[in-house]
Amino acid sequence: MLALLSAVLFGMSTPLIARLSSGINPFLTAALLYAGAALAGATMIRGRAREAGLRRTDAVPLAWITLSGAVVAPVALAWGLQRCSTTSASLMLALEALFTALLAHWLYREQIGLRAWVALLLLTAGAIALLFDAAQTGTSQTLGLIAVVVATMAWGTDDALSRAVADRDPGQVILVKGAAGAATTGAMALAAGARLTDVGQIAGLLLVGVTGYGLSLKFYLLAQRTFGAARTGSVFAFVPFIGALGAVLMGEREAGAGLRVASVLMIVGVILHLTEKHQHRHEHGVLEHEHAHTHDDGHHLHKHDPPVQGSHSHMHRHEPMSHSHPHLPDAHHTHPH
Repeated sequence: MLALLSAVLFGMSTPLIARLSSGINPFLTAALLYAGAALAGATMIRGRAREAGLRRTDAVPLAWITLSGAVVAPVALAWGLQRCSTTSASLMLALEALFTALLAHWLYREQIGLRAWVALLLLTAGAIALLFDAAQTGTSQTLGLIAVVVATMAWGTDDALSRAVADRDPGQVILVKGAAGAATTGAMALAAGARLTDVGQIAGLLLVGVTGYGLSLKFYLLAQRTFGAARTGSVFAFVPFIGALGAVLMGEREAGAGLRVASVLMIVGVILHLTEKHQHRHEHGVLEHEHAHTHDDGHHLHKHDPPVQGSHSHMHRHEPMSHSHPHLPDAHHTHPH
């Protein structure tokens, strides 16, 4: 549910950005979106007893996450939305799940079964159908969709690399990422001579940043803790259909043959990926780390004196154990296959 709520907030941001960013420099659009995300992050920070704080060792992954997810991706998306239909661009965002899953498999050896491979192939086929459909309407549409593909590659990289800080306080992660992304793209916008005086556009993009890029990222990181990068990305693949629905509700009417074929392929692909199951006997070695956790998940068996109820965070140790249950590639299930 957290992953799906994250997808709804981010999905609806696409048609809203298309409406609000008309005529605005893409760098300035990105700066306003992530300034909003930073504002949201500042209100989400929790105490050390509730969440593990950021560390100096997180600086490098945060820098890469910011570059890919808060600079390259939003600029590419804003540029693309100014040149192609919102419906097609929204559907193309399904490729984020493809790139997230492939990177999670490559970087973390997350398991991808036959059903998931078929799902990824269907998502790819859907993207090809969208590009073919755009090619029939002109070069501008095609270039716009290619820019959206670049955005999905960048966000897929962001999603996969976010696993390195998924156990940290989401508020701190969002604040740092949003502030750094806004500062970087804002400086680029100023260097390009971009100016914006419309208070309505400024407020609108900031609000979209708060919900679609701030709250959405918080829910995404919380879901990734127990769901794994690949499968959280798969749920996030509902974003395209949410965005396409939002575009239709806002008055866009586009239903070419390629778009209809892509919709079917991508919906089937998402469903296949979501319904994949994974269970086998596996070993847990000694592990010591710090993150928010509870004591009802079968993995956190240490004792507290006095007892602690609910979610809390502290450095703790896992002793070796062996068991079998349905599991996902979270922080406690990084074993090879």
